[in-house]
Amino acid sequence: MAALDPHSFTDASQPRTKHVSLSLYLDFSTSIIHGSALLLLERPHRGPFSLDTRSLTIHGVIDPTSRASLPFTLSSPDPIKGSELSVTLSDHSSFLITYSTSPSSTALQWLQPPQTSAKTHPFVYTQCQAIHARSVFPCQDTPAVRIRYSALLNIPSELSAVMSARHVQRRSPKKDDALDVITPSPWFAEGRVVEEFEMEQTVPPYLFALAVGALGNREVGPRTIVYAEDVASVLDSAAAEFANTEDLVREGESLFGAYEWERFDLLVLPPSFPYGGMENPRMVFLTPTVIKGNESGAEVVAHELAHSWTGNLITNKNNEHFWLNEGFTTYAERRIVEAVQGEEIAALYNGIGWKGLIEDVERFKDNLEFTKLKNNEEGIDPDDVFSQIPYEKGFQFLWRIERQVGRPAFDEFLKKYIATFKFQSIDTETFLDFLKANIPGIENQIDLVRWTEGTGIPPDAYEPDSAIYKQIVSLANEFKNGKIPKEDEVADWQGLQWELYLESFTEPVDASQLVELDSRYKLAESKDYEVKTAFLKWAISCGIKTYYDEVEKTLKEVGRLKFIQPLYTALVSGSEDDKEFANKVFSEARESYHPIAQGVIEGILSGNP
Repeated sequence: MAALDPHSFTDASQPRTKHVSLSLYLDFSTSIIHGSALLLLERPHRGPFSLDTRSLTIHGVIDPTSRASLPFTLSSPDPIKGSELSVTLSDHSSFLITYSTSPSSTALQWLQPPQTSAKTHPFVYTQCQAIHARSVFPCQDTPAVRIRYSALLNIPSELSAVMSARHVQRRSPKKDDALDVITPSPWFAEGRVVEEFEMEQTVPPYLFALAVGALGNREVGPRTIVYAEDVASVLDSAAAEFANTEDLVREGESLFGAYEWERFDLLVLPPSFPYGGMENPRMVFLTPTVIKGNESGAEVVAHELAHSWTGNLITNKNNEHFWLNEGFTTYAERRIVEAVQGEEIAALYNGIGWKGLIEDVERFKDNLEFTKLKNNEEGIDPDDVFSQIPYEKGFQFLWRIERQVGRPAFDEFLKKYIATFKFQSIDTETFLDFLKANIPGIENQIDLVRWTEGTGIPPDAYEPDSAIYKQIVSLANEFKNGKIPKEDEVADWQGLQWELYLESFTEPVDASQLVELDSRYKLAESKDYEVKTAFLKWAISCGIKTYYDEVEKTLKEVGRLKFIQPLYTALVSGSEDDKEFANKVFSEARESYHPIAQGVIEGILSGNP
């Protein structure tokens, strides 16, 4: 086998998939999708053909023309990659697989009505990044392979569906929609409806996304509709938070070129969603924790929007080059925020990012491989080494180039880079070759090898230097010396400023002083989870048990890894009582977390963060 990706069974010597046609019957009673996948290859192939699967039951593989069965084998599962589905082809360029997912699918979270806002209907959604699309349908699950797809979703008629694709129509099921799908009741049974979607542009499999539930929506711009559970308060607050989304889209276009995806719709998911956002083209998924009532959620939207150019248009070839997605997108996000919200706000995000970079480099001090931008992930689950390093070190690298050549020249370079590689998947070497060809001599001015292959933070990285950043860091340093900021010093602060302040503390922190800070500013009760969890993390490290009820409440009401991961980490780093408390809370909260979050927290609790 000619390996293409350390996280995939895809064979580089075999043809790539061009298109996948999916027929999916969603059975909420069993948390299973029964489906068929018709794969169209770029050329006919003779011999074994490899696909990625995880926890799928394969019912059969057939020639769609002759209807003859095709031989296949399914390997025993690899703990990271899942099972290799090998289909024997005889000059076939297409074949049809019938299969069923498992309730333990790592991409899917099925929510019962009590776990939703309205508490009347079930809900299901996917999170396929980094390597979880294979648990929804058999595929070459690597970003090196870009596909088009169509999908028929057969769902209960009282629900509706969205996807990272163009919505074609909602209609009654037809008998000949999916003749080969093995369903628990007829495809065209009463009380079922089909939602039809089409993705005409090529995307990596991790950008496949669907969500089904009792959804409502609000239009907030010419290219944007906000979707959420059909609860007026949720929809209204989401619409208000994201009212200025079109301003972000236009600014992105002015910086990086035309927006290629037509729609930029947003779906606010239930609180269990494990990330701040997911950049699914045409339908960005968002956590409800970004809705803070002051439009500060625009930063997460700006990040996912920036992926429309860097990540979705140009994609890292595999996860060893993840910084090409996230470093570029963090740089692009900060440029959009700077243009729309001002330099001061952008500087605060730079500052928080800098603190996060330092923290994660320290986290990997015993495994410095994962502090590199280009790293070796053979035998490594990408979810286990997810960190801010590809985001913030990648941002710092691009910021370093900008400072060297000047912003106007770098802006021209970025536009040319995007235009040259759009709808392609590339690696770090491809980027560096393009950089050196278009900015001659840059390798003599910046140590490109040190930045991309070196460990830690390079000496020419740049700590933010704005007045507001320095003021907040100075106040955090004064806290260490016993000074709590006065009310007039923080009168204009919102969550962003408080988050930077708390993230700028250094150990040890005096417990009585932390309690006094909270009694004055009520940080543990903040509605802003960035502020709340930054404070609670310090409360745990100080062993202040009076805050543990708030810690437990937080761990049970949200599933976003940015918040729950540091709290569990702080608990397992504490006393035996703290570890016991962490295990107790997780056992009670586990089913409310997405499978990806479950796996990450289980790793922390087992001593393998």
